[in-house]
Amino acid sequence: MPPELEQTLSLLSSHRSVLGYLLLSRGHPVCIIRYSGVIFEGEQGKKYASAISKIVESVQAGLEEVNGPDNDGDEVRFMRIRTKRHEIMISPDERYLLAVLHDPAT
Repeated sequence: MPPELEQTLSLLSSHRSVLGYLLLSRGHPVCIIRYSGVIFEGEQGKKYASAISKIVESVQAGLEEVNGPDNDGDEVRFMRIRTKRHEIMISPDERYLLAVLHDPAT
């Protein structure tokens, strides 16, 4: 894993509003490479990983549908989804999906 990524993950983990992060592979099936936070342990982590992968695929497919054949390689770079309780930020990359869950109230 690149040192820049290690540094970013360490910085994220230290932020008090961050409940955890998931670093996922960009494959089928999606695999959890690394995680932090109790919320992503065990089956719950697998559920989040699957949901995040589906969200990214769905948004990318929608983007391609809207842009049609003139897509020009446009792709999703960053997503922020806020619910009543949490906010999840997703940053897709060629090799990874990084998802960070945080409590926006803190």
